[in-house]
Amino acid sequence: MDKYDLLKLDHQLCFPLYAASKDIIRRYRPYLDPLGLTYTQYLAMMVLWEHGEVSVKELGEKLYLDSGTLTPMLKMLELKGFVQRKRSREDERVLLVSLTERGAVLREEAIKVPQQLERCLPLSDKECNELYHLLYKILDAPQNE
Repeated sequence: MDKYDLLKLDHQLCFPLYAASKDIIRRYRPYLDPLGLTYTQYLAMMVLWEHGEVSVKELGEKLYLDSGTLTPMLKMLELKGFVQRKRSREDERVLLVSLTERGAVLREEAIKVPQQLERCLPLSDKECNELYHLLYKILDAPQNE
């Protein structure tokens, strides 16, 4: 093994994670396009379907996204009539995001998306569960910055 072996693409864990992530997002497209959602918008809607209303900060923490990514995405969801943004009455610095009636109705159309995607993946239920836990192990690890 020479000193440059570590720089080979085949030796990088990050590359198959990156490529698999892009591939899975691409596989969502045929199911999300009819709903009028991008993948990132779909993630935000899932949080809102679960919680009803969250602050932009909470949404960013749940999705591992910064406000520079969230703000334009939320503006687009608002233009589509799926969410509304408003300042908190308790603290005007806090921006809240909640579902509109149209956004709540969209949940019924989206219910089939996870099952449709599941059929596209070459993994067993056990493998999906293992991968899920391994990926969160990475995400939840302390950051060494």
